[in-house]
Amino acid sequence: MKGKAIGAMILALLIPGGGHFFLGRRKRAAAFFVIVLFMFISGLLLQGKVYTPESGKPLTLLASLASMGVGIPYLIAMVMPSLSNVLSITFEHGTAFTLTAGLMNLLLVLDSYDIAEERKQ
Repeated sequence: MKGKAIGAMILALLIPGGGHFFLGRRKRAAAFFVIVLFMFISGLLLQGKVYTPESGKPLTLLASLASMGVGIPYLIAMVMPSLSNVLSITFEHGTAFTLTAGLMNLLLVLDSYDIAEERKQ
């Protein structure tokens, strides 16, 4: 693995679209940044849950990894007061949005790798 690919992957993991921006794909980077961030913020506003690992509940580890996939916005959401409300009618949809945003960004990390390794245009 080349240094360029590693750098792109790290940036993509920290900031949605960061890897594509690093690789010169500015329009894609902007689109991915807006899409992933919109999805994550929508999930928060819909009172969805941002997972953290809980002892005795192994599946929360997987959900946490999916949530963490969004990068720095996850860390920001962890220090902000939680809007999550399990009694809210939109809780399940909001949680699905936050998880999907993280998983989408993890796919963008892999896409950045493929572009850096010139496997994809």
